[in-house]
Amino acid sequence: MPTYTITELAREFDITPRAIRFYEDQGLLSPSREGAGGRNRVYTPRDRTRLKLTLRGKRLGLSLSEIKSLVDMYESPKDTEAQMHRFLTVLAQHRETLEQQREDIEMSLSEITAHEEECKRLLAERQAATAPK
Repeated sequence: MPTYTITELAREFDITPRAIRFYEDQGLLSPSREGAGGRNRVYTPRDRTRLKLTLRGKRLGLSLSEIKSLVDMYESPKDTEAQMHRFLTVLAQHRETLEQQREDIEMSLSEITAHEEECKRLLAERQAATAPK
């Protein structure tokens, strides 16, 4: 079975070893230890998959607790239908949050546009009033 070092995983996924250690601290990864005093972390294909799923969840904007909950579900081969329903629920909640954020951003952009147009109008009026005749 292949194993990976922290440097290999960091390079493969274009993240820092510190990020990998953070995910380990959060309970998302659990490498074995080798070498003098257990200083060297050894990651298995399972750890690599968990890291890949963690990074995918981060790209989706999920919190680490949501990611951990979802990744942990796949550790047990019990009921994949329940896992899929849970995943759909998490995705629906996240979609709702993102749609609200998009609505808020669109409203803010609209307000910015209105302020910009008002400022441009006022500047044009001032320039017209001070222009030589």
